[in-house]
Amino acid sequence: MRWWAKISLLTLSPTLALFAVLGAGCAGYKLGPTNGLRAQARSVQVNQFINQTMELRLGEPVTQAVRKALQQDGTYRLATGGDGDVIVSGTITEFNRSVLSLQPNDLISVRDYTLSLSVHVKAIERGTGRVLLDKQLSGRTTVAVGADLPSAERQALPLLADDLARKIKSSLVDGEW
Repeated sequence: MRWWAKISLLTLSPTLALFAVLGAGCAGYKLGPTNGLRAQARSVQVNQFINQTMELRLGEPVTQAVRKALQQDGTYRLATGGDGDVIVSGTITEFNRSVLSLQPNDLISVRDYTLSLSVHVKAIERGTGRVLLDKQLSGRTTVAVGADLPSAERQALPLLADDLARKIKSSLVDGEW
């Protein structure tokens, strides 16, 4: 065997071993939807979320955030004409505001709040009436108060709705159907 053939085998062996290890690590990875269906094979109709809390204007941001999260995910097609294969509905059951931190020199003034929102979500298969998802979920975000609490909460509401929508989307997409 020639000397250059020995050198190329010696340098090629670690490279092949590296590719074998990397390939084995990715063996369980699956591209596309995680529930076994073809992407956008089923459509989802998201009904308006009902607000049962004393806080006004929560239903619309949550509904829009859930629709946006499902649309961005791409696993399911968003049905807008009321003809979805799966009907998702929800009830906002709780809205909480809790103190996270106080001003350093003033133990009465709040600096940061934690906002949380609890929702009871239900997904029903239109054709069979089978309940696919029936779960209580909650979202959370932090609000830096500043000078105006209502304005700070208004600005944080989309973040709170997005956090909740991500959890709802994960339950629908990755859940046991």
